[in-house]
Amino acid sequence: MRSPQRSRLAGLPARVQIYEVGARDGLQNESEVLSAAVKVDFIRQLVAAGLTAVELTSFVSPKWVPQLADAEEVMGALGPLRGRHPVLVPNERGLERALACGATEIAVFASATESFAERNLNSTIADSLATFAAVVARAEGNGIPARGYVSMCFGDPWEGDVDAEQAAAVAAALVDMGCSEVSLGDTIGVATPGQVVDLLAALDTRGVGPDQLAVHFHDTYGQALANTLVALQHGVTTVDSSAGGLGGCPFAGSATGNLATEDLVWQLHGLGIDTGVDLESLCRTSIWLASLLGRPSPSRTVQAIGPTLA
Repeated sequence: MRSPQRSRLAGLPARVQIYEVGARDGLQNESEVLSAAVKVDFIRQLVAAGLTAVELTSFVSPKWVPQLADAEEVMGALGPLRGRHPVLVPNERGLERALACGATEIAVFASATESFAERNLNSTIADSLATFAAVVARAEGNGIPARGYVSMCFGDPWEGDVDAEQAAAVAAALVDMGCSEVSLGDTIGVATPGQVVDLLAALDTRGVGPDQLAVHFHDTYGQALANTLVALQHGVTTVDSSAGGLGGCPFAGSATGNLATEDLVWQLHGLGIDTGVDLESLCRTSIWLASLLGRPSPSRTVQAIGPTLA
């Protein structure tokens, strides 16, 4: 199997943590509902490929995300895993379910825009942040760290462009309530590198540095890798991605798949950045999962490497 030729660029980190979202953010947007056994196998394969941060599932109401209605079953079957393994919780009821399953880290999901907060959370931004503050405080009381997501950081299908200060205010609020890491989401994939720099600068003025941040890019306009690179050049070292490019957002019709983990690994390894990920193993996993979903993987790297793995 071909590997990228390594050539470092100045100013980049020596290591990047890839935060894998395929089992949650990826599968929640697939029309094919996979069994709990397949999900457990998928997660175990991701960990075996060297991914040390894998988001497992969501404790959102099955009414809203039926693809992940088996969260308890998946958690019960997984057993101990190496690394970080957050679960998404929407409120205190979701937290109770997660705690009962032995969750070791949670994530909460905020919006930078009122329109998406209303559609995705059935709430205002302010009310949703108040809900999350209670969830994060209770999680901390149980010794469980919390991650925060901010969706629609760069553009919204109902409101259009999103000002960097608007997104920064929500991200800073998540940090202030105790989130140990905040992921900046380009939910509909419209960002370009200058916008990424603007948002990081706006957060810096609020005292939120790149060591507290992750980036989460969708590839609707083919900009995810470019946006990732500029984030790394400005100090970010955690990048969200999805094996095989799975996912989108079921509440934002224009959102296409996440940045494919394989494409991210190819770029990072070519830059001489350590990820700990075995690219061949990961590609085999994504090819296997795509076969179960009945469609080819959209990852360019999987498409290029796949024929050599037969």
